[in-house]
Amino acid sequence: MDVQILAISGSLRAVSSNTAVLRAAAILVPSNVKITFYSGLGELPHFNPDIDIEPAPLQVDAFRKQLKQSDGILISSPEYAHGVPGSMKNALDWLVGSGELVEKPVALINTSPRATIALASLTEILTVMSAKIIDKANVTLPIAGTGLDEVGIASHPDMSACLKLVIEELANHITKSKQIK
Repeated sequence: MDVQILAISGSLRAVSSNTAVLRAAAILVPSNVKITFYSGLGELPHFNPDIDIEPAPLQVDAFRKQLKQSDGILISSPEYAHGVPGSMKNALDWLVGSGELVEKPVALINTSPRATIALASLTEILTVMSAKIIDKANVTLPIAGTGLDEVGIASHPDMSACLKLVIEELANHITKSKQIK
């Protein structure tokens, strides 16, 4: 059974450890798992309930469609000033009323062991939005500051083993959920 995972980096930087870890995960996936990337985080308009009507703004509609087409979500987001980056929070705000994350399996990757507050905040936000956080698929990998790109991460024995476990746990949860339906 094929599994579609949407990867979302909370970083807008051109060179980001959060994006690199997601790209490494895509290198390591088994043949039945496909990871696609959401790349429009910085293009979403500022959330405003007054414009959250049908039809939704084009960028919002495209984001929601990608989420609907995915079986699960893989997020890696930095921490800025003890919080979730504004662009990441903005993207999530666009999903509160539309419900694409309700019961959607989510795995979280933290690339900095010091960035615990944003991870806790992101977990809380997603929980309130009724996403299904897969605890065994949430990890902290000490990637920030190493200079490793996606190939370096995917080649690193410990990091690649951990990423494979994240993908396996998320994919297994998705597959079991599909079998129940």
